[in-house]
Amino acid sequence: MSNPGAAWKPKHASLSAYLDDHLLGAETGVRLFSAARRTWEGSEYEQTFADLESEIAGERDELEQLILALGYRRSRFKKALAMAGAVTGKLGPINPLSTGGGTTGQFELETLQSIVRAKECLWRTLLALSAHDHRFNPTRLQEMIDMAGRQQDAVARVMEETAPARFLTGTLAAHS
Repeated sequence: MSNPGAAWKPKHASLSAYLDDHLLGAETGVRLFSAARRTWEGSEYEQTFADLESEIAGERDELEQLILALGYRRSRFKKALAMAGAVTGKLGPINPLSTGGGTTGQFELETLQSIVRAKECLWRTLLALSAHDHRFNPTRLQEMIDMAGRQQDAVARVMEETAPARFLTGTLAAHS
């Protein structure tokens, strides 16, 4: 007779790895939103990015707590990657000059939207799993999905409001 628990082990290993991948992405996201906050420091958008950085850091912490509550452990390799990323993140890899103008400013905003979209996909995946795995709170997951939508809208608003200055007039500069 086969072990009924054995069938779940690969699935749980897969879920553990998936959550760990997203935690690594969340750590990167916090660093990139911190860099964006510095980019927009002194502008009307500074508070937008400060709020987003805080929210995303909170979601990262919540994801880490979920991983621990599920009894999963972080991969040592991914922990090392996160630490290396922390050092690299201080250099502002997407927008090293921290300017809101030009293509690097645009690319930074587009990257931030992609990061938030990936996070939304995580919450949607866990919401789908919640119908089969009662360790997940569907109400909280829906709240996280809604928050991700608001975050995407906030970044899109900055991108849309600043794009004309970035590409048509050339007046958008660092800390504008």
